[in-house]
Amino acid sequence: MTRPRRILMTADAVGGVWTYALELARGLGARGTEILLVVIGPEPTADQRAEAIALPGLALVVPHLELEWQDRAGPLTAAARQRLLGLAEAFRPDLVHCNGFREAAAGFKAPVLVVAHSCIRTWWKACRGGRVPAEWDAYARGVQAGLAAAAAVAAPTEAFLGEFAAAWGPLTHPRIVPNGLDLEPASVLRRRPVILAAGRLWDEAKNVRALADIAGSLPWPVLTAGDGLEEENGSVVRWLGRLPRPELHRLMAEAAIFVAPARYEPFGLAALEAARSGCALVLGKIPSLVEIWDDAARFVPPDDPGTLRRTLLDLIDDQEALLRLQAAASQRAALYSRERMVEGYEALYAEILAHHPTAEDRAA
Repeated sequence: MTRPRRILMTADAVGGVWTYALELARGLGARGTEILLVVIGPEPTADQRAEAIALPGLALVVPHLELEWQDRAGPLTAAARQRLLGLAEAFRPDLVHCNGFREAAAGFKAPVLVVAHSCIRTWWKACRGGRVPAEWDAYARGVQAGLAAAAAVAAPTEAFLGEFAAAWGPLTHPRIVPNGLDLEPASVLRRRPVILAAGRLWDEAKNVRALADIAGSLPWPVLTAGDGLEEENGSVVRWLGRLPRPELHRLMAEAAIFVAPARYEPFGLAALEAARSGCALVLGKIPSLVEIWDDAARFVPPDDPGTLRRTLLDLIDDQEALLRLQAAASQRAALYSRERMVEGYEALYAEILAHHPTAEDRAA
């Protein structure tokens, strides 16, 4: 199997893609692969930057390029292409791993893998219904340009790969590689009667608001972590804001139940982190989450607050059922390890490189 010696990887520091990218880089680095992590969009926080630069074999660069879904400008500008190609020329990667779309069309000499973690078309269909407005047409052209340049397109679940292909048309060499992660065991003696959620309050996909709306009718306190979360007058929810990952993992190791009533979630790394930490899971009943968790979680319709409330009350009132669900989630989460993810990507990299020369071959 041909392993790439150097990979140029793009990622943003805004959401779960950052966690995914560092987990993958950590696993690949342990196997001797060098990673140049190019951050697209806003700069990483100090905590994020420290976590990244601590990884062996990883170099971090922030070229100050806009996120495609934030600027809607369409394909890359000439200046952005020049910046990315300059980085590639200096680093000489065997393969480019894009965790976005339009950067894939920069014109790299190395083959490009595009990994679809989300997109506006699938988000819009799940959260608002119907077609995306015309104001997103330029964004769509950027996505299409990136997909056309890809040697392969991957997604973390079968459900999302199908949704993505339905939104954008036939994909080049489509593959499913599930996300994965490992966590250090938490030293928690006993769990607290606490319900935890994590996600951006303003994101309709995460649907954290559904939990906040019923929090006052629950006997256990509700804690919520994530960007854009601010204390609201009269709210019984404790808004924690964005937390460093170690602090979030500590809370997950203490909380009894993790709730993610998502309308749209291509994979759901926060749920995996919570299950790895021993939480019982109550999740939105959508195809991707059912695919991953099946009988290891309780599922609720995203727009049915009554069912969400009853499900939580049932678990609070039945401690044996709660313990069984915690154990089931932990057992299922163990299947989605960092090692499994790395092996999946290395197999896909080998498929791609079997049809494309490495940087050393191109130089020769």
